[in-house]
Amino acid sequence: MTTAAAEAGPAAPAGRAAKKAAPSPGLRWRAMIRVGLRMMVHDKLKMLGTLVGVVFAVLLSNQQAGTFLGLLKKNTMFIDAAGADVWIVPPNTEALQAAKPIPESISKQARGVEGVAWSEPILFGATQVSIPGGASEAVTVVGVKLPDLRGGPFNMVAGDPHVLAQPDTMIFEDGMRDTLGGLNLGSVREVGGRNVQVGGFTWGLVPFGPSYAFAEYDFARLLLHVDSDRAHFILVGVQKGVKPEDVRDRLQARFPEVKVMTGKEFSASTTHYVLVRTAIGVTLGTSTVFGLVIGFVIVALTTFSAVVDNIREFGTLKAIGATNWDLAKLLLAQSVAYALLGSLIGLAVVTRISDAIRSPKFAIVLPPALAGATVLAMLVLCTLASSFALIRLRKLEPAMVFR
Repeated sequence: MTTAAAEAGPAAPAGRAAKKAAPSPGLRWRAMIRVGLRMMVHDKLKMLGTLVGVVFAVLLSNQQAGTFLGLLKKNTMFIDAAGADVWIVPPNTEALQAAKPIPESISKQARGVEGVAWSEPILFGATQVSIPGGASEAVTVVGVKLPDLRGGPFNMVAGDPHVLAQPDTMIFEDGMRDTLGGLNLGSVREVGGRNVQVGGFTWGLVPFGPSYAFAEYDFARLLLHVDSDRAHFILVGVQKGVKPEDVRDRLQARFPEVKVMTGKEFSASTTHYVLVRTAIGVTLGTSTVFGLVIGFVIVALTTFSAVVDNIREFGTLKAIGATNWDLAKLLLAQSVAYALLGSLIGLAVVTRISDAIRSPKFAIVLPPALAGATVLAMLVLCTLASSFALIRLRKLEPAMVFR
């Protein structure tokens, strides 16, 4: 055996032993996660400051997003609750608004189209309610036909919907009772120039405009001064197993002078109209982004400050062999912990707030999808914030711990 071979012989086992002694990636991950969480909990004041930033971002962004979704829901709730699979509306209609009436005869003719189960016209328009003392308040009168009452009323909290069969009777919104002069069952008000008796109340039917008030179809025609052969919208139900889109296409081909949409399409069109034609989207969207930015700044500052305050500890970790990638794992563990804990606290608080302020006129809508998006957004926000601290740690020299 040559000298070179002799030297190489024992070196190989030693190299393999050293390789075996190197910690596995999983072990390094677990070690950095433990160290990161312990460092986070050790400085409770810094941890509290960072959590406040995350919770604030969750609160403000969810409050604004929930308000935004609530307003959109109020503008589409009638379409969603009316029970129609297909809507026949005036041409160029983009949203649920009173427009030039269409022929009521379309309703009867539509019943003969393949796939149609039922078809009913409704009246939909604004008028004034005279309030004791001389004031007046606008309401949106919805005229529905008995006995099926397609298109409402719904969400009844007092009275029976079929009370509309009684002469000169209407159903009003419970949240508008005080606004309309202290309404009660049996109260009489002048609506559209006619005396009307209150027969019941709905709850939460206050869109982004005048509240809904329901009347029997022919009585609503008198209140809104609509010609006897005209209707504002026609609601269509499809037979079981038939696609609304197929019925829509058949109705559109049969009645080219009007516009035909499925209920989902009409709801989406109304939402698009509110977003594009009103300031709701820009105003609330800006506030939501503002909340996220403020939360990001707070988290970034507190994370960076925590790194500076513990710079010697990080230097010690580098001195004993921790790499920049190891420190990135540590900061990532802290970021995930802050994001999850802050999101949990923030979502719990905003849910309590939304329940406390819920009313017929205002409701914050917090769907599960929004909660999931919030957690994801906080994870991204906290991870980005920790990246600023990582930039500082990359320049850290391990020798500084010996100075």
